[in-house]
Amino acid sequence: MEQMTQLAPVKVGDTLTVAINGYATQGEGVGRYKGFTIFVPNSLDGETVVTRIELVKKNYARGELVRVVEPSPHRVEPACPLYAECGGCQLLHLDYEGQLTFKRQRVIDVMERLGGLKDVRVRPVIGMPNPWKYRNKVQYPFALDDRGKVVIGCYQQGTHNVVDTRECLIQHDLNSRIMNRIRELVQGMGISIYDEKTGQGLLRYVLVKNGFESGEAMVVLVTNGPDFPEGKELGRMLAAEFPALKSVVQNINTSTGNVVLGEKNKVLYGEDGIIDRLGDLEFKISANSFFQVNPAQTEILYKKALAYAGLTGRERVLDAYCGVGTLTLFLARQAKEVYGIEVIPAAIEDAKENACRNRVDNVVFVMGATEEVLPKLVRIGIDFDVAVVDPPRSGCEERVLQTFTKLEVPRIVYVSCNPSTLARDLKYLVNRGYEVNEIQPVDMFPHTFHVECVTLMSKVEK
Repeated sequence: MEQMTQLAPVKVGDTLTVAINGYATQGEGVGRYKGFTIFVPNSLDGETVVTRIELVKKNYARGELVRVVEPSPHRVEPACPLYAECGGCQLLHLDYEGQLTFKRQRVIDVMERLGGLKDVRVRPVIGMPNPWKYRNKVQYPFALDDRGKVVIGCYQQGTHNVVDTRECLIQHDLNSRIMNRIRELVQGMGISIYDEKTGQGLLRYVLVKNGFESGEAMVVLVTNGPDFPEGKELGRMLAAEFPALKSVVQNINTSTGNVVLGEKNKVLYGEDGIIDRLGDLEFKISANSFFQVNPAQTEILYKKALAYAGLTGRERVLDAYCGVGTLTLFLARQAKEVYGIEVIPAAIEDAKENACRNRVDNVVFVMGATEEVLPKLVRIGIDFDVAVVDPPRSGCEERVLQTFTKLEVPRIVYVSCNPSTLARDLKYLVNRGYEVNEIQPVDMFPHTFHVECVTLMSKVEK
């Protein structure tokens, strides 16, 4: 290991001046010193900065920003006082126009580097007119500070230290107000806080989910075990203060590790979930179900996916990784029939309920892993005119893509939250007779490095 690092022209503790030219995938500035790559978080493309080296690896080094010598015209003062500590946002020092430019370039670069796709049409990113307070869900860990006081907030970047977060510029105000009251009540009631080192203590995480259209809110308190004697009282006190709060649920998670939610829920107050609307469709949101966190941009994303699907009312459509059926139901209104596949049992239950709630009867929801279910559907003679996929960050399983190519599905609409796995999957399909028509990035998470994309692919005519 010693020998490897000696090849680098820098060592830990060195202070250097570097010119920043471009960005890494998570928004850090990239500079070079004697041809050696140096990543500098919080620096911007086009800047000259002074950096102190903190880490040296075989092919790169990472430095902290000491001072900006020549600032970029896109540099702004971060509006959040916690920005230096908290890991929730990464781009608050870059103006919004600069963020959208970075995200589009990130998609183009990753398509070329990982996908070998050089001339793909990547449209300008669809941003938000007002990119603040857009998150309808907050999920924070509980912890105790040095004085034994209850803290709730984001993890500090790259650590498990909890930064007490009383206000967040990308969270809906109601989420922050409920969260702040929970902190006070838990402290006052003396409820024990989980310690991940010892595995002792009760409260692990708190989630607040907020229906932007309906105005309803729910709180999920994640506990390390089923006994929660103060739970009902805590739920009642919260509901008395916040009329919007329709549901307080205890989720039991006794696993070690970083998974936030367990499988079992108990209602402490009110309903077992809340209702929200997207467009003119209504959806139930329960403790474990996934619902897009930026409703305004979700509608834009879905409209784009629908436009790419090009439905005339005669098509049979697949919606793989369908979650609670949000996109499935949008598709169903313009298709002959839609099959939604999802691996999480609670999500499938919600999806079926959502179909009934919206009186949509041309959908079939199938529970199971897409890579298992899809080949079975094909074997019993069900094929698809359009396939829509919205997989997790890890992308599609190869067997799913394999089935598409075997079926020769004429059109594929790929919704992705991770450009790297999107590029990998597009490359697979391009090598097997598909072409990428265009990619539309949508900014679902302003001030972070994340970018969502909708891609249209079609089968190349023989």
